[in-house]
Amino acid sequence: MLRLLTLLFLLLAAPALAQAPDPYGQLAGDGYAEIEAGVSGLAASGDPRADAILSALSDGRLLVGPDKSLLIRQGNAVVDAKTGAPAADSPDLKPVRANNRVRRAIEAARGQLDLASPDSAKRRAAADAVFKARDAAALPALDAALARETQAGIRQALTEARAAVLLAKPGTGEADRIAAIPAIQARGDGDAMGILRGLAADPSEAVRAAAARGIAAIETRLAILGALQNVWYGISLGSVLLLAAIGLAITFGVMGVINMAHGEMVMLGAYTTYGVQELIRTKAPSLFGWSLAISIPCAFLVAGLMGVLIERFIIRFLYGRPLETLLATFGVSLILQQGVRSLFGPTNREVGAPAFMSGAFDFYGLSITWGRMWIIVFALAVFLGLLFVLRKTSFGLKTRAVTQNRRMAAAMGIRTPYVDALTFGLGSGIAGIAGVALSQIDNVSPNLGQGYIIDSFLVVVFGGVGNLWGTLVAALTLGVVNKLAEPYVGAVLAKIGLLIFIILFIQKRPRGLFALKGRAVES
Repeated sequence: MLRLLTLLFLLLAAPALAQAPDPYGQLAGDGYAEIEAGVSGLAASGDPRADAILSALSDGRLLVGPDKSLLIRQGNAVVDAKTGAPAADSPDLKPVRANNRVRRAIEAARGQLDLASPDSAKRRAAADAVFKARDAAALPALDAALARETQAGIRQALTEARAAVLLAKPGTGEADRIAAIPAIQARGDGDAMGILRGLAADPSEAVRAAAARGIAAIETRLAILGALQNVWYGISLGSVLLLAAIGLAITFGVMGVINMAHGEMVMLGAYTTYGVQELIRTKAPSLFGWSLAISIPCAFLVAGLMGVLIERFIIRFLYGRPLETLLATFGVSLILQQGVRSLFGPTNREVGAPAFMSGAFDFYGLSITWGRMWIIVFALAVFLGLLFVLRKTSFGLKTRAVTQNRRMAAAMGIRTPYVDALTFGLGSGIAGIAGVALSQIDNVSPNLGQGYIIDSFLVVVFGGVGNLWGTLVAALTLGVVNKLAEPYVGAVLAKIGLLIFIILFIQKRPRGLFALKGRAVES
């Protein structure tokens, strides 16, 4: 009787076993639908060779022979896809065909395989791939991955992927669809919005209502993130304005010189960075990662020396005549621009970025570029360093004394011409340092400084002439307000609006946000 029952079971099971699709045979088939089914079947089979085969198919290295055998090309050799054993090459081998649907199936299948990877980054990427593919065949792998996952972030990504698969799978119950919507809502990005909007035609009113609530919540979150992103862009722009204006705040505040060549000091710093990088590329390529650090003191010295020369040979004859300093320094700016154009040519020059300033990272939904972040840190470091020099050194004490009352400072034995020259050199040197940072986010050309000179004067006047804290507050305020206004009125109207605001503000407070105190200032 036992033998009879066993025989009967085998007879009943034989048709089902005979009909079980062979993924290798499907991959060797002629139709795209059959190949796509083979990709999904291979991923679900648990075959240890699955990842290598799918990788070969993705790269066009999976070959099929006249006898429907599958082989993988590895360099100049050919191996059997099932076993990895060497095989004979033949001109009759043809690559397995793949269209967009097959490629999407490959991406989803490789995602399923990576769900069990010991590498957490691969598991996270696999969860994102399954979320985008929404292949119902990935459900068993997702459930198994969720059961063993211990990292909260990856568990969340797996939960979101499972919810996306359930919402895309035909026949999912109403309760399961409603339960999956909060996980999609928690993701809160454009992909999640697209999935929930796809439920607008769902036959269940409860599902449509839950999807509508999720869409409203995501729209609110995206609006808040958009505003915060603009604030970040504004802080980034403010840091650039701070770097460009902080040197001008010193020279304008101490000597009352309207230095229209200040932008060219920025330009000299950028070209110094270019020159240092070219020298490193040819003489010591291994030091390229340190090129910006090496460029900072070089740019400071080049621009600072040029500032001292301008002060000694031109500016010192024009003290007390601000309009004439404006005209004279404007002429100097044209000379410097033409000199750089003659030496380096009129075209833009490429300045490379070190590895630590490349790329971006996500911070609670905000896209933060490493380059901008380091420029903000650099701008604050320059500000604090300058503040230390002016507050804690003998030179800073003399500079502040000359700023507040030049005649009294001279009567006390301070060599005001010496302070003027060094202060002008310090302001120009800081502008050169600003050029190092700006070379990473702007075109290095002879006209580089012209784009920042007007904004620099606006920052200095708005913050208070000669006041560093006022310069910091003004730069960040103008940067943030400008970026918040741009989405609504456009970049040009935003700048015009800021200019009108500053004109009206100066009418009310001629000395800016933070006015300097002193007898000479108040007289």
